[in-house]
Amino acid sequence: MKCPFCGAEDTKVTDSRDSADAFETRRRRECEKCEKRFTTYERIEQHPLVVLKKDGRREAFSTEKLRGGIVHSCQKRDVSVEKIEEVVREIESSLRGEDKSEIPSGLIGELVIKKLRKLDKVAYIRFASIYKDFEDVTDFEKEIKSIKK
Repeated sequence: MKCPFCGAEDTKVTDSRDSADAFETRRRRECEKCEKRFTTYERIEQHPLVVLKKDGRREAFSTEKLRGGIVHSCQKRDVSVEKIEEVVREIESSLRGEDKSEIPSGLIGELVIKKLRKLDKVAYIRFASIYKDFEDVTDFEKEIKSIKK
């Protein structure tokens, strides 16, 4: 690794730490020539995911969009940010484990539905009402009955 201060190629790692999700490593380095310290980050290169929408369009997978949908469903519920982040990480990890670069939007929706059903029933109903395109109150009633079983 080149020193950003003097350009020397001899640097040594003084400290390494993995991030919480283990997809990134932070390294503190010291230049052996000028003795200045700097930080580098090493990340796993991941293939980009493309979401296949119901109408045939394709768009880049967005962790932020996934998180936003889950956060919106969990509004005013007793669900911690940590739990939401855990769900987002698990879903993204599952998608990347598919070993496909194109993921149908329906698969993402089903993964969210399963996670929310275990996490919070009200958040699940909120998400399901959009995802399953509820038309009226009877759709809500059917879904609530299925939860009670």
